[in-house]
Amino acid sequence: MTTPIKPGPRSGLEFDTWRVLRVMAELVDGFETMASVEKAVSIYGAARARQGDKYYRLTEEIAETLGRGGYAIISGGGPGIMEAANKGARTAGVESIALNIGLPQEQEPNPYANISMDFRYFFTRKVMFVKYANAFVVMPGGYGTFDECFTALTLIQTRRSYKVPLILVDREFWGGMYDWLQTSLERGYLDESDLDLITFSDDPGEILQIVLEADRKAEEKKKEEEGEKK
Repeated sequence: MTTPIKPGPRSGLEFDTWRVLRVMAELVDGFETMASVEKAVSIYGAARARQGDKYYRLTEEIAETLGRGGYAIISGGGPGIMEAANKGARTAGVESIALNIGLPQEQEPNPYANISMDFRYFFTRKVMFVKYANAFVVMPGGYGTFDECFTALTLIQTRRSYKVPLILVDREFWGGMYDWLQTSLERGYLDESDLDLITFSDDPGEILQIVLEADRKAEEKKKEEEGEKK
């Protein structure tokens, strides 16, 4: 379990310097561990979903389908949707990656990962989710899922990350959030192109095709750019 950062007087430069070194160590360890990952999809969702839950079963099927399509699966490493994602990856026989983080409740590592890392800091963990993802699949969830979803969207919108598919599963669940985004669009806080970053699908086969098509277009664009340089 990690020690929370408390409000009030700071702990001093010496302690913060050691914290920076810990952050560096997490990043270096993550880069070295993930270096062999060529194609992957990050799957986000509720830690509190249980086996037998419809979203658990659907996540497992989505992860297995993506795995059979040639993609490693990255999850948060805990129970619920994260466990289902790693379980589907293992069934497909692809790399099943778990990015664990110490939390005061509910974050026990699941047993289905064959690559597992432990993080102290959320932001270093997010780097690994984003850096190696060819797409994001976002299942229903709570605060953590929303945070991860909007982190990915913000990085893509601001071109700090490659433009890759972000697929929301269960339009009914995400409908309220999408309506709120429409209100932001109407008030000039978003552009139409920002909403185009979001795709809805509940079908594992369709999700795989969305990811494959995005990769095909990205590869074509890369070849065109290389040709222009010659």
